[in-house]
Amino acid sequence: MRISTASVAFLACLFTQNEVSAFSIGMNGSNTRSATRLYATAAPEAAVNGSSQKTSSPPKIRLNVPEKARTVISVCTSGTLCTASHMDDIQGAPFGSFVDYVLDDKGNPVLLMNEMSMHTVNIQKSGPEGLVTLFAQLGGPTSSSGVATQGQDVSRCSVTGTIEKIEDTAEDWDAIRMRYGIAHTYADQVMDSPKFHFYRLSPKKIYYVGGFGVSSEWVPPEEYSEATPDILAKDASGIMTRLNRDHAEDLMLTATQILEVKEVDKVRVTGVDRLGMDMRVTCRDPRRKSKLITDEFRVGFRIPVISVEDAKSEVLKVFQEAWEKKNGVTWGDDAVPGADIPMLKTAEDSLM
Repeated sequence: MRISTASVAFLACLFTQNEVSAFSIGMNGSNTRSATRLYATAAPEAAVNGSSQKTSSPPKIRLNVPEKARTVISVCTSGTLCTASHMDDIQGAPFGSFVDYVLDDKGNPVLLMNEMSMHTVNIQKSGPEGLVTLFAQLGGPTSSSGVATQGQDVSRCSVTGTIEKIEDTAEDWDAIRMRYGIAHTYADQVMDSPKFHFYRLSPKKIYYVGGFGVSSEWVPPEEYSEATPDILAKDASGIMTRLNRDHAEDLMLTATQILEVKEVDKVRVTGVDRLGMDMRVTCRDPRRKSKLITDEFRVGFRIPVISVEDAKSEVLKVFQEAWEKKNGVTWGDDAVPGADIPMLKTAEDSLM
Protein backbone atom coordinates (compact mmCIF):
# COMPACT_ATOMS: atom_id res chain seq x y z
CA MET A 1 0.00 0.00 0.00
CA ARG A 2 1.49 3.31 -1.02
CA ILE A 3 1.43 6.59 0.85
CA SER A 4 0.37 9.49 -1.33
CA THR A 5 2.41 12.66 -1.44
CA ALA A 6 -0.58 14.58 -0.09
CA SER A 7 -0.69 12.34 2.95
CA VAL A 8 3.03 12.76 3.56
CA ALA A 9 2.54 16.52 3.47
CA PHE A 10 -0.27 16.12 5.98
CA LEU A 11 2.13 14.45 8.40
CA ALA A 12 4.76 17.12 8.02
CA CYS A 13 2.51 20.11 8.53
CA LEU A 14 0.68 18.87 11.61
CA PHE A 15 3.70 18.18 13.79
CA THR A 16 4.89 20.99 16.02
CA GLN A 17 8.24 21.50 17.70
CA ASN A 18 6.96 20.04 20.95
CA GLU A 19 5.51 16.90 19.42
CA VAL A 20 6.98 13.57 18.50
CA SER A 21 8.66 13.85 15.13
CA ALA A 22 7.24 10.71 13.57
CA PHE A 23 4.75 7.94 14.03
CA SER A 24 4.15 4.64 12.38
CA ILE A 25 1.04 3.19 10.85
CA GLY A 26 0.57 -0.55 10.72
CA MET A 27 0.31 -1.58 7.09
CA ASN A 28 0.58 -5.33 7.23
CA GLY A 29 -2.09 -7.26 5.47
CA SER A 30 -3.37 -9.01 8.56
CA ASN A 31 -6.37 -6.79 9.22
CA THR A 32 -9.71 -8.23 8.14
CA ARG A 33 -11.85 -5.66 6.35
CA SER A 34 -15.55 -5.90 5.68
CA ALA A 35 -17.74 -3.77 3.44
CA THR A 36 -20.00 -2.49 6.21
CA ARG A 37 -21.09 0.97 7.26
CA LEU A 38 -22.29 2.28 10.60
CA TYR A 39 -25.75 3.76 10.66
CA ALA A 40 -27.90 5.17 13.42
CA THR A 41 -29.03 1.78 14.73
CA ALA A 42 -27.11 -1.30 15.73
CA ALA A 43 -27.13 -4.36 13.50
CA PRO A 44 -29.72 -7.01 14.41
CA GLU A 45 -28.95 -10.55 15.42
CA ALA A 46 -27.59 -12.66 12.59
CA ALA A 47 -27.94 -16.40 12.03
CA VAL A 48 -24.58 -18.16 12.06
CA ASN A 49 -24.42 -21.89 11.27
CA GLY A 50 -28.10 -22.26 12.06
CA SER A 51 -27.89 -20.54 15.43
CA SER A 52 -28.74 -17.05 16.57
CA GLN A 53 -25.68 -14.95 17.35
CA LYS A 54 -25.51 -11.26 18.09
CA THR A 55 -23.34 -9.26 15.73
CA SER A 56 -20.79 -6.95 17.28
CA SER A 57 -22.14 -3.57 18.32
CA PRO A 58 -21.22 -0.66 16.06
CA PRO A 59 -18.43 1.49 17.47
CA LYS A 60 -19.26 4.69 19.28
CA ILE A 61 -18.12 7.47 16.96
CA ARG A 62 -19.73 10.55 18.51
CA LEU A 63 -19.36 12.24 21.86
CA ASN A 64 -22.65 12.51 23.71
CA VAL A 65 -23.99 15.97 24.55
CA PRO A 66 -22.92 15.96 28.23
CA GLU A 67 -19.37 15.10 27.11
CA LYS A 68 -19.45 17.95 24.61
CA ALA A 69 -20.70 20.42 27.21
CA ARG A 70 -18.11 19.30 29.77
CA THR A 71 -15.42 19.62 27.10
CA VAL A 72 -16.33 23.24 26.32
CA ILE A 73 -16.35 24.29 29.96
CA SER A 74 -13.13 22.37 30.68
CA VAL A 75 -11.12 23.77 27.76
CA CYS A 76 -12.15 27.36 28.35
CA THR A 77 -10.57 29.09 31.31
CA SER A 78 -12.56 32.34 31.11
CA GLY A 79 -15.98 33.47 30.00
CA THR A 80 -18.81 35.94 30.54
CA LEU A 81 -20.56 35.94 33.92
CA CYS A 82 -24.08 37.31 33.79
CA THR A 83 -25.56 38.60 37.05
CA ALA A 84 -28.73 40.54 37.86
CA SER A 85 -27.99 44.25 38.12
CA HIS A 86 -29.02 46.18 41.24
CA MET A 87 -28.09 49.57 39.82
CA ASP A 88 -30.79 52.23 39.77
CA ASP A 89 -32.71 52.46 36.47
CA ILE A 90 -31.49 49.03 35.29
CA GLN A 91 -32.38 46.94 38.30
CA GLY A 92 -32.87 43.30 37.31
CA ALA A 93 -31.22 43.70 33.91
CA PRO A 94 -28.53 41.16 32.91
CA PHE A 95 -25.04 42.47 33.66
CA GLY A 96 -22.15 40.76 31.86
CA SER A 97 -18.58 40.62 33.17
CA PHE A 98 -15.48 38.95 31.81
CA VAL A 99 -14.20 36.46 34.41
CA ASP A 100 -11.58 33.73 34.76
CA TYR A 101 -12.35 30.35 36.29
CA VAL A 102 -11.22 26.78 36.91
CA LEU A 103 -13.25 23.64 37.57
CA ASP A 104 -13.50 21.53 40.69
CA ASP A 105 -13.60 17.73 40.54
CA LYS A 106 -17.32 17.73 39.68
CA GLY A 107 -16.94 20.25 36.86
CA ASN A 108 -18.37 23.16 38.85
CA PRO A 109 -16.82 26.50 37.82
CA VAL A 110 -14.78 28.22 40.55
CA LEU A 111 -14.13 31.97 40.26
CA LEU A 112 -11.77 34.28 42.13
CA MET A 113 -13.53 37.62 42.51
CA ASN A 114 -12.87 40.99 44.09
CA GLU A 115 -15.56 41.90 46.62
CA MET A 116 -15.70 45.40 45.10
CA SER A 117 -16.38 44.21 41.53
CA MET A 118 -19.83 45.02 40.20
CA HIS A 119 -20.69 41.38 39.52
CA THR A 120 -19.68 40.44 43.08
CA VAL A 121 -21.87 43.23 44.46
CA ASN A 122 -24.77 41.97 42.32
CA ILE A 123 -24.26 38.43 43.65
CA GLN A 124 -24.22 39.58 47.27
CA LYS A 125 -27.38 41.66 46.84
CA SER A 126 -29.21 38.83 45.06
CA GLY A 127 -28.78 36.55 48.05
CA PRO A 128 -28.01 32.81 48.21
CA GLU A 129 -30.89 31.89 45.88
CA GLY A 130 -29.92 34.39 43.21
CA LEU A 131 -29.09 32.88 39.83
CA VAL A 132 -26.10 33.65 37.60
CA THR A 133 -25.02 32.34 34.20
CA LEU A 134 -21.48 31.62 33.01
CA PHE A 135 -21.09 31.58 29.22
CA ALA A 136 -18.01 30.14 27.50
CA GLN A 137 -17.21 29.17 23.92
CA LEU A 138 -14.46 27.30 22.14
CA GLY A 139 -12.12 28.93 19.65
CA GLY A 140 -12.50 32.54 20.69
CA PRO A 141 -10.46 34.63 23.11
CA THR A 142 -12.00 32.70 26.02
CA SER A 143 -10.46 29.41 24.90
CA SER A 144 -7.10 27.96 25.90
CA SER A 145 -6.74 26.27 22.51
CA GLY A 146 -4.64 29.21 21.30
CA VAL A 147 -6.43 29.43 17.93
CA ALA A 148 -9.15 32.06 17.64
CA THR A 149 -12.24 31.28 15.59
CA GLN A 150 -14.61 34.11 14.74
CA GLY A 151 -18.37 34.05 14.32
CA GLN A 152 -21.01 31.67 15.62
CA ASP A 153 -19.55 28.51 14.12
CA VAL A 154 -18.04 27.33 17.43
CA SER A 155 -19.30 25.18 20.28
CA ARG A 156 -20.49 27.06 23.34
CA CYS A 157 -22.11 26.41 26.67
CA SER A 158 -24.09 28.32 29.29
CA VAL A 159 -24.07 27.18 32.91
CA THR A 160 -26.86 28.66 35.07
CA GLY A 161 -27.06 28.14 38.81
CA THR A 162 -26.45 29.53 42.26
CA ILE A 163 -23.07 30.81 43.39
CA GLU A 164 -21.63 30.93 46.87
CA LYS A 165 -18.43 31.89 48.59
CA ILE A 166 -15.99 29.06 49.33
CA GLU A 167 -14.64 29.01 52.87
CA ASP A 168 -11.02 28.06 53.56
CA THR A 169 -12.30 25.03 55.48
CA ALA A 170 -13.61 23.41 52.28
CA GLU A 171 -12.17 19.94 51.60
CA ASP A 172 -10.90 20.96 48.17
CA TRP A 173 -9.55 24.36 49.25
CA ASP A 174 -5.91 23.52 48.58
CA ALA A 175 -6.73 21.88 45.23
CA ILE A 176 -8.69 24.95 44.13
CA ARG A 177 -5.86 27.31 45.01
CA MET A 178 -3.35 25.14 43.17
CA ARG A 179 -5.50 24.80 40.04
CA TYR A 180 -6.26 28.50 39.92
CA GLY A 181 -2.63 29.44 40.37
CA ILE A 182 -1.60 27.15 37.52
CA ALA A 183 -4.34 28.31 35.12
CA HIS A 184 -4.05 32.03 35.95
CA THR A 185 -0.55 33.14 36.90
CA TYR A 186 -1.68 36.49 38.32
CA ALA A 187 -3.75 34.73 40.99
CA ASP A 188 -0.78 34.12 43.29
CA GLN A 189 -0.53 37.89 43.76
CA VAL A 190 -4.14 38.40 44.85
CA MET A 191 -5.65 35.17 46.19
CA ASP A 192 -4.40 35.87 49.72
CA SER A 193 -5.78 39.41 49.72
CA PRO A 194 -8.75 39.90 52.10
CA LYS A 195 -10.62 41.57 49.24
CA PHE A 196 -10.52 38.50 46.98
CA HIS A 197 -12.57 35.36 47.54
CA PHE A 198 -13.27 32.12 45.72
CA TYR A 199 -16.84 31.40 44.63
CA ARG A 200 -18.32 28.13 43.39
CA LEU A 201 -21.10 27.99 40.79
CA SER A 202 -23.47 25.04 41.34
CA PRO A 203 -25.30 24.30 38.06
CA LYS A 204 -29.10 24.05 37.89
CA LYS A 205 -29.40 24.25 34.10
CA ILE A 206 -26.80 23.74 31.37
CA TYR A 207 -27.36 24.64 27.72
CA TYR A 208 -25.03 23.42 24.97
CA VAL A 209 -24.88 24.72 21.38
CA GLY A 210 -22.74 22.84 18.86
CA GLY A 211 -22.27 25.80 16.49
CA PHE A 212 -24.15 27.77 13.88
CA GLY A 213 -27.06 25.80 12.47
CA VAL A 214 -26.28 22.59 14.37
CA SER A 215 -27.64 20.85 17.45
CA SER A 216 -28.44 22.54 20.74
CA GLU A 217 -29.69 20.84 23.87
CA TRP A 218 -30.28 21.19 27.59
CA VAL A 219 -27.92 18.99 29.59
CA PRO A 220 -28.90 17.52 32.99
CA PRO A 221 -26.37 18.77 35.58
CA GLU A 222 -25.82 15.27 36.98
CA GLU A 223 -24.91 13.94 33.51
CA TYR A 224 -22.59 16.90 32.95
CA SER A 225 -20.88 16.24 36.27
CA GLU A 226 -20.23 12.59 35.40
CA ALA A 227 -19.08 13.27 31.82
CA THR A 228 -15.44 13.13 30.76
CA PRO A 229 -14.02 16.03 28.69
CA ASP A 230 -12.50 15.06 25.35
CA ILE A 231 -8.76 14.44 25.44
CA LEU A 232 -8.17 16.25 22.11
CA ALA A 233 -10.14 19.35 22.98
CA LYS A 234 -7.20 21.74 23.42
CA ASP A 235 -5.60 20.64 20.13
CA ALA A 236 -8.72 20.18 18.01
CA SER A 237 -8.92 23.78 16.80
CA GLY A 238 -5.36 23.73 15.48
CA ILE A 239 -5.86 20.38 13.76
CA MET A 240 -9.04 21.62 12.07
CA THR A 241 -7.34 24.82 10.93
CA ARG A 242 -4.50 22.91 9.27
CA LEU A 243 -6.82 20.39 7.65
CA ASN A 244 -9.06 23.06 6.14
CA ARG A 245 -6.17 25.28 5.12
CA ASP A 246 -3.74 22.77 3.66
CA HIS A 247 -5.66 19.64 2.70
CA ALA A 248 -8.57 20.61 0.48
CA GLU A 249 -7.66 17.87 -2.00
CA ASP A 250 -7.61 15.15 0.68
CA LEU A 251 -10.92 16.36 2.09
CA MET A 252 -12.46 16.40 -1.37
CA LEU A 253 -11.35 12.80 -1.95
CA THR A 254 -12.79 11.80 1.41
CA ALA A 255 -16.15 13.35 0.51
CA THR A 256 -16.34 11.81 -2.95
CA GLN A 257 -14.79 8.40 -2.21
CA ILE A 258 -15.57 7.60 1.43
CA LEU A 259 -18.83 9.54 1.87
CA GLU A 260 -19.74 9.00 -1.81
CA VAL A 261 -21.18 12.50 -2.29
CA LYS A 262 -21.66 13.68 -5.87
CA GLU A 263 -21.15 17.15 -7.36
CA VAL A 264 -19.08 18.29 -4.38
CA ASP A 265 -18.45 22.03 -4.27
CA LYS A 266 -16.77 22.50 -0.88
CA VAL A 267 -15.66 20.39 2.10
CA ARG A 268 -14.72 21.60 5.54
CA VAL A 269 -13.85 19.90 8.82
CA THR A 270 -15.97 21.35 11.63
CA GLY A 271 -14.90 19.17 14.55
CA VAL A 272 -12.28 16.67 15.70
CA ASP A 273 -12.34 14.61 18.88
CA ARG A 274 -11.14 11.25 20.20
CA LEU A 275 -13.87 9.35 18.32
CA GLY A 276 -13.70 10.94 14.86
CA MET A 277 -14.17 14.11 12.84
CA ASP A 278 -17.15 16.12 11.62
CA MET A 279 -17.28 17.20 7.97
CA ARG A 280 -19.57 19.74 6.30
CA VAL A 281 -19.99 18.90 2.62
CA THR A 282 -21.62 21.33 0.19
CA CYS A 283 -22.63 20.05 -3.22
CA ARG A 284 -24.69 21.27 -6.14
CA ASP A 285 -28.15 19.95 -6.79
CA PRO A 286 -27.81 17.91 -10.03
CA ARG A 287 -31.26 19.10 -11.13
CA ARG A 288 -30.62 22.74 -10.30
CA LYS A 289 -26.98 23.79 -10.43
CA SER A 290 -27.57 27.13 -8.72
CA LYS A 291 -28.87 25.39 -5.60
CA LEU A 292 -26.41 24.29 -2.93
CA ILE A 293 -27.11 21.35 -0.66
CA THR A 294 -25.16 21.15 2.60
CA ASP A 295 -24.88 17.92 4.58
CA GLU A 296 -23.13 17.19 7.86
CA PHE A 297 -21.23 13.91 8.18
CA ARG A 298 -19.44 12.14 10.97
CA VAL A 299 -16.38 10.13 9.93
CA GLY A 300 -15.41 7.90 12.83
CA PHE A 301 -12.08 6.50 13.86
CA ARG A 302 -11.92 2.73 14.01
CA ILE A 303 -10.67 2.96 17.59
CA PRO A 304 -10.83 5.85 20.09
CA VAL A 305 -7.58 7.80 20.14
CA ILE A 306 -5.69 8.74 23.29
CA SER A 307 -3.32 11.38 21.91
CA VAL A 308 -2.86 13.95 19.17
CA GLU A 309 -0.47 11.60 17.40
CA ASP A 310 -3.09 8.84 17.36
CA ALA A 311 -5.63 11.24 15.88
CA LYS A 312 -3.24 12.26 13.12
CA SER A 313 -2.64 8.61 12.33
CA GLU A 314 -6.37 7.89 12.05
CA VAL A 315 -7.01 10.94 9.85
CA LEU A 316 -4.12 9.91 7.63
CA LYS A 317 -5.61 6.44 7.22
CA VAL A 318 -8.89 7.95 6.05
CA PHE A 319 -7.08 10.16 3.53
CA GLN A 320 -4.95 7.25 2.33
CA GLU A 321 -7.90 4.94 1.77
CA ALA A 322 -9.80 7.66 -0.08
CA TRP A 323 -6.77 8.07 -2.37
CA GLU A 324 -6.52 4.30 -2.88
CA LYS A 325 -10.19 3.98 -3.79
CA LYS A 326 -9.90 6.85 -6.25
CA ASN A 327 -6.91 5.19 -7.93
CA GLY A 328 -8.33 1.68 -8.00
CA VAL A 329 -5.96 0.18 -5.43
CA THR A 330 -7.08 -3.12 -3.91
CA TRP A 331 -5.84 -5.14 -0.95
CA GLY A 332 -5.88 -8.53 -2.65
CA ASP A 333 -9.11 -9.76 -1.08
CA ASP A 334 -11.50 -7.73 -3.27
CA ALA A 335 -12.27 -5.42 -0.33
CA VAL A 336 -12.81 -1.80 -1.30
CA PRO A 337 -10.53 0.68 0.51
CA GLY A 338 -12.44 2.64 3.12
CA ALA A 339 -15.41 0.27 3.15
CA ASP A 340 -15.19 -0.30 6.90
CA ILE A 341 -14.64 3.31 7.95
CA PRO A 342 -17.61 4.07 10.24
CA MET A 343 -19.63 7.06 9.14
CA LEU A 344 -22.98 8.77 9.70
CA LYS A 345 -24.92 11.54 8.02
CA THR A 346 -25.78 13.71 11.00
CA ALA A 347 -27.70 16.58 9.38
CA GLU A 348 -28.78 17.95 6.05
CA ASP A 349 -29.87 21.36 4.83
CA SER A 350 -30.47 23.34 1.63
CA LEU A 351 -28.95 26.73 0.99
CA MET A 352 -29.89 28.94 -1.94
